[in-house]
Amino acid sequence: MIKLVTALCFSLVATSAGAQDVAPDALVKSISDDVISIVKQDKDIKAGNRAKINELVDAKVLPHFDFAHMTALAMGRNWPKANAAQRKALVTEFRTLLVHTYSGALSTYKNEVIEYRPLRAAAGDTDVTVRTQVKRPGIEPVGIDYSMEKTPGGWKVYDVVVGGVSLVTNYRETFNAEIRDGGVDGLIKSLASKNRSLETQAGAKPK
Repeated sequence: MIKLVTALCFSLVATSAGAQDVAPDALVKSISDDVISIVKQDKDIKAGNRAKINELVDAKVLPHFDFAHMTALAMGRNWPKANAAQRKALVTEFRTLLVHTYSGALSTYKNEVIEYRPLRAAAGDTDVTVRTQVKRPGIEPVGIDYSMEKTPGGWKVYDVVVGGVSLVTNYRETFNAEIRDGGVDGLIKSLASKNRSLETQAGAKPK
């Protein structure tokens, strides 16, 4: 269930050329509903076709997340230790890791219902939290908080809190441990190895 709602957290897609002007809560609702609709109707995705799920994630999800900001937050105090080339590699590998994670989780959709809470924000705010709950009969609802900031390209997600657990904080603990053991380059190698392993696992699954 947690893997699924985390995937739904990342189910964001622009619905119009004027997406930059859409309120953050309205954007989350519109794009989440759109992606869920695709998942429900696409037989290949429902069957676990990883290639098609990856295409969905690439086209609909990634443009609405600030992966550079997310990677910097996940690195925490270690971010300044990375040079420009290392930062680029870290963002690339972290992005790829999240693609694999959420692509796999999207195939587990089981008709969950998302409820959207009223947005608590003042006019002119550029950093807000959009709150939702994911519900399935017989299972305790899971709260999802989207941390979003307004950028020249529209509202972007830079963290997601699922059931009280922050995505970037959770990764920060892992990243800190990897850096203690092998430095920034060690973390890059570890992420790359994990991504290769996930790619192999995905390729072994029936399409």
